[in-house]
Amino acid sequence: MNSTFGIRHIVQFILFVALQILLLDNLVLFSTGFCFIYIAFLLFLPIHINKVLLLFLGFLAGFTVDVFYDTMGIHAAASVLLAFLRPHILNLLTPRDGYDTNDSANLHVMGWRWFLAYASILIAVHHAAVFSLEIISFDWFTLIKVLFSTLFTGVVVVILQLLFFSVKRAKR
Repeated sequence: MNSTFGIRHIVQFILFVALQILLLDNLVLFSTGFCFIYIAFLLFLPIHINKVLLLFLGFLAGFTVDVFYDTMGIHAAASVLLAFLRPHILNLLTPRDGYDTNDSANLHVMGWRWFLAYASILIAVHHAAVFSLEIISFDWFTLIKVLFSTLFTGVVVVILQLLFFSVKRAKR
């Protein structure tokens, strides 16, 4: 792990968590669509990252949001679940030629279909965990919240990919 890798991901962590806490806490669509942008930090990490480090980063991101939202570990649990399932989803979506050692989960590198499948599955699992743990049940309203929130977060994640992850940087 080189220093530019570490600095870039530390900046991403701070940026996404700060956006979540300061801006997106109050941004809700029709009382059902919530945007949890902090999970983009976990989604955009390199494909070949140490699994223990990934779980730690998932806990750190979720715990940081929990501290500011006062949600008693809900986001930490959901983020650790996302971090745990991420390698399995990556194995499930492995291209025919496999992944290169320098690949990252990037729209420009992996393509639209791959990225949308990858992000949609992980975002939906994360949101289902958050909303199920929040009310300790799963009913129709929870399912609607999961669907709208997954769409909302997914659109924001794709916009972030298009704006901040250039094609030039992806081809390095």
